[in-house]
Amino acid sequence: MNMANLIQPFKPANGPPPQTLGAFMRWCLSGAWPALWLAAAFSAIAGALEAGTALILGWVIDATVASGPDAFFDGRNAAMIALSIGFFLIARPLFFGLSAASNAIIVQPNVNPLVLSRLHRWSLGQNVSFFDDDFAGRIAQKQMQTARAVTDVAAEMINVVAFALASLFGAVFLLVAINGWVAVGLAVWLCLYFALINWFMPRIRHRSAGRAGARSLVSGQVVDTITNIKTVKLFAHDDHEDRAALDSMESFRKRALEFGYLAAGFRFALMSLAGILPVLLIGATVVLWRQGAASTGDIAAAGAISIRIAQMTGWVSFTLMAIYSNIGEIEDGMRTLTPRTRLEDAENAKRLDATQGEVIFERLGFAYGRKTGGIENIDLTIGAGEKLGVVGASGAGKSTLVSLMLRLYEPEKGRILIDGQDIRGVTQESLRRSIAMVTQETAMFNRSARENILYGKPEGSEADMIAAAKQAEAHDFILELEDHKGRKGYDAHLGERGVKLSGGQRQRIALARAIIKDAPILVLDEATSALDSEVEAAIQLALDRVMEGKTVMAIAHRLSTLREMDRIIVLDQGHIAEAGTHDALLAQKGLYAGYWERQSGGFLDIKPVE
Repeated sequence: MNMANLIQPFKPANGPPPQTLGAFMRWCLSGAWPALWLAAAFSAIAGALEAGTALILGWVIDATVASGPDAFFDGRNAAMIALSIGFFLIARPLFFGLSAASNAIIVQPNVNPLVLSRLHRWSLGQNVSFFDDDFAGRIAQKQMQTARAVTDVAAEMINVVAFALASLFGAVFLLVAINGWVAVGLAVWLCLYFALINWFMPRIRHRSAGRAGARSLVSGQVVDTITNIKTVKLFAHDDHEDRAALDSMESFRKRALEFGYLAAGFRFALMSLAGILPVLLIGATVVLWRQGAASTGDIAAAGAISIRIAQMTGWVSFTLMAIYSNIGEIEDGMRTLTPRTRLEDAENAKRLDATQGEVIFERLGFAYGRKTGGIENIDLTIGAGEKLGVVGASGAGKSTLVSLMLRLYEPEKGRILIDGQDIRGVTQESLRRSIAMVTQETAMFNRSARENILYGKPEGSEADMIAAAKQAEAHDFILELEDHKGRKGYDAHLGERGVKLSGGQRQRIALARAIIKDAPILVLDEATSALDSEVEAAIQLALDRVMEGKTVMAIAHRLSTLREMDRIIVLDQGHIAEAGTHDALLAQKGLYAGYWERQSGGFLDIKPVE
């Protein structure tokens, strides 16, 4: 039996994560329970052997007193001596070793990736608004924090709680064998101990959750500053960001102090209570010995077990405090990560069959849950292979239209059809695989140039990748790249968000990614806005080749890039105000003509024409 394979570390969860603690823990650990119970059994056996240690100690002392030093090793004690040697040299090391191995091999290496992969997989499926409304660093930290906390709770419940409970049961049986009144004394002490635990632990749990929330805000603040470090420096706001970070750190410090005061009080109360147990059990056994109701070995056994329980009390209690602290962090992570801000595929969703690329918007309306804004009552058909330009002032609804077509949001009214198929009835994966998009804000991973281009088609060949890069006018500058580790050309890493590249270089790699994807529908959202005129002219030729035979939706403020579109629509306050060719719209002398006249340097004025 290979212990390392008893838990499948990346097994998907069944269904969404629940939003109550017990159910959430079961969801995180589903599929791992048989292995966890096995590890708990090893730990419990090891714990029960602690009472066996005291029992054997008592036997040896009684035998020593009874036989004297000269006769101890005669045949009468041979069985006890053999049992003692077997216990200490074989049984005890074996089960303690199995307990340690189950934690180090079964639990720790497998539970963390099991939980983290499930939380990450769930987070990836969240709506874009989920990520818009929070810090990226905070979300990432919550995934890591929650996975670690669940792992620690599982491991400590096995290593400590199962061990301690078995030790306590063993101690009770041993003390009952000595005298029932000694066992009653232990029971009274345990009642006081559990009352202490019951008072402190909920408070520790609450303050731990507050500390975890404050810690994640520190992380989010720092990550937000570092992510935007160029803006910070350009505006000379080092002091401002430092104050913001210090404010969040001070909040975390206060939460940590609140937790620390409670933990210190808990330790003092615990040590005071632990000191009572040896006095109680040894004193009671001595009294029984004076009455002839207990042996010398019973005193030694009661003393050994009481000192062991007193020592274990501190260990167990601090472990319980850690468990409750982790539970507070789990609850905090659960509240952050489990909200249902998702667009799920329909129950019987099919793959989109987009062979032609016709797109129809029927009475489409969406206002981001508000009463106004967004788009309203859009009726638009983009024919298969048609090249549509989209123009409008900021906030007119251009990006909303694209986001709805990609099903990043669900329409509040109307529907969208692609080749006659309602996109709500197809899988989101197949929908987005059928649409290639190049945005103004180009997204680059801190990976190699090769990986960034092949992101559009992971199964693409080297030749496909290079051909796409050449079409996007990116091949030559990629060959000259070298990162800080000496990787060159297509192997060079681009830095976080592609910071090692100029805006034009990032745009060309994004174009190469869209080219290699070769989807039937192409969306260009300011695709050449970051390029100078010379490079734009070269790429425009490449785009003309790429657009051939595809359905194209091109959003642009630089109206010169739309002159050759088959049709142009003008959005105004969420409605289609005008539609036609470039020449026809100029002849109308409406919004489009006003935009054209007001352009300076080829860019659309951000203010709508009155």
